[in-house]
Amino acid sequence: MTTKENVGPAFDPAAMLHARTMTWQAIDRIAAQIRPGMRESDAKTIGEAVLKDLGMARIWHPLLIRFGANTLKTFRQRSDGDVVLGEDDIYFIDMGVVWDGHEGDSGATFVTGADTDMRACADAAKTLFDRVHGYWKDQRVSGPELYRYAAEQAEAMGWVLNLDIQGHRVSDFPHAIYKAGDLGEFESCPAAGLWILEIQIAHPQRAFGAFYEDLLI
Repeated sequence: MTTKENVGPAFDPAAMLHARTMTWQAIDRIAAQIRPGMRESDAKTIGEAVLKDLGMARIWHPLLIRFGANTLKTFRQRSDGDVVLGEDDIYFIDMGVVWDGHEGDSGATFVTGADTDMRACADAAKTLFDRVHGYWKDQRVSGPELYRYAAEQAEAMGWVLNLDIQGHRVSDFPHAIYKAGDLGEFESCPAAGLWILEIQIAHPQRAFGAFYEDLLI
């Protein structure tokens, strides 16, 4: 294992999978409560309540819930205003939560109403994630090759991949002490259970996008 894949003394692969399971459970519970007419701030309040109810240890990166055109924003960009979710709209949930000392980090996109482009975009983010994840499992390639393949596949599918979003390390908390950089810069084949693959795409003409991320397992 390289220095960039070091783990702490408390690291447990089973605990990483538990953190992943709990994070997805939280996302599903939050999404079930989000409705048109809510503001992003309302959804975040719901999210914080769900995480508290599930017994999270702490947040390790801020809970992000983006509505409408804000789905084009990257993690480090602020939302434009406190947007209201429409009847035919798109949104994503992105959370990084510590469960039993281990970092969960997952995200997914959802739609309201019947906008076919928005539904296709949300579905495409998950499909693209699955293709890239499968490429990693089958071909055992490096991080740069994963994102080269992701960009190629996104173009073939008719979407625009945001290459400013290229995944990162997770571990027993805090992973940041290992300073591993982005997954898209990691020159070896990433090990299972230590890296988050992030996919963010945009519609080629309309002002919205979709996001999906999960653990490489």
